[in-house]
Amino acid sequence: MLIVKLHEGAARGDVRMDRQFDEQESLRDLTTFTGSALFERTFAEGMSLVEETARYLDGRGRQESKILPRKVAMLYASESMRVTTRLMQAASWLLVQRAVGEGDMRAEDAAGDRYRLGSREVCLGITPEGGDSLPATLQDLLARSDTLYRRIARLDAVLFGNARETGPDVRSHLGKLEEAFGPLSA
Repeated sequence: MLIVKLHEGAARGDVRMDRQFDEQESLRDLTTFTGSALFERTFAEGMSLVEETARYLDGRGRQESKILPRKVAMLYASESMRVTTRLMQAASWLLVQRAVGEGDMRAEDAAGDRYRLGSREVCLGITPEGGDSLPATLQDLLARSDTLYRRIARLDAVLFGNARETGPDVRSHLGKLEEAFGPLSA
């Protein structure tokens, strides 16, 4: 969370802005979140979807893919990798948050880039043309994994901020603030 504050000297006209990350509040939010019903439901849904997808891809999905036309079979292979990547990322994120909630991991460590939700380019991509030719079960798993991944991406952004997604407009505004008031970091 980015906080811009004015120092006590502001009343005298001595205005200095500091940028600080309110890490303590963010980490309290993480600990509270991991004990919530929302987290438990999301965790259960995520792990259930991982198991369901694995059963499908190793069983009926494998059989269905063998009878698909060549072009659709190629699409099946790429989209099954997409659903697997989404679910691996979601499960990893959920397991890290559970470790924090159970006291097995420090919240400060979980907030590091290493444990943030990844592979966004692949996971948020759209199904290419011909996706409606894929088996219905795979289409369903793709849709549900996309919904889960996007929900976790929103949770990740709320809990840890969007520092990675700072666009040029935000950087430009921060640059202007630094020009006007000096460095924003203490």
